[in-house]
Amino acid sequence: MIKLHHVPWSRSFRVLWLLEELGLRSTIECYSITDGSLRHPDFLAISPAGRVPALEIDGQVLFESGAIVEYLCETRPEAGLGRAPGHPERPRYLEFLHFAETQAALIANLNLAQVFLRDPAARSPLLIKLDTKRLEKTLAPLERRLGAQDWLLASGFSGADVMLGFNLFAVPFFVHLDDFPNLRAYIDRVKARPGWQAAAQIEGPQNFYAQDFYEVPDV
Repeated sequence: MIKLHHVPWSRSFRVLWLLEELGLRSTIECYSITDGSLRHPDFLAISPAGRVPALEIDGQVLFESGAIVEYLCETRPEAGLGRAPGHPERPRYLEFLHFAETQAALIANLNLAQVFLRDPAARSPLLIKLDTKRLEKTLAPLERRLGAQDWLLASGFSGADVMLGFNLFAVPFFVHLDDFPNLRAYIDRVKARPGWQAAAQIEGPQNFYAQDFYEVPDV
């Protein structure tokens, strides 16, 4: 049995999406980030930081989306979504897996400042401006790379696209993509994948972001 501990449209979507790409069916236990369920001792016993995803699979429990993506790709090599040691693209594959978390940390900062802090007086306009600019800078190398190929790796779609492709669902709420046509085309390719569509169907409409775009406040 495979069981995913999940918050809809959070980083655990990466795992839900990858399970669909791999054709692995799971039961899903959903949590809320606002009701305290992620701090319950039972959940902390499987995810010490009180964060999703956590995945029960192969007789064990894994947490951290990057670790889960690596594990699933490496233990299901027949799907061709990993790049094993010795593969010429292995270094780039690992780089993009972890670059995705560098980018996701900036998104998390902006989520906290722009979405969760309801009182504008509690926000730091300067930090919002800095994190927005840093997030935008992470897009430039992706724009260049995706001008030459469809996916992050020249050989095709991989777990690295699962890690980073999820981020690009959130990026347009903070950074206008008018100057990033290759990224916009990449997002369209991601959302056209049957695995993404199946996972999105399970999720339903996103209710995380209450507005279409979050402007940088005046400093």
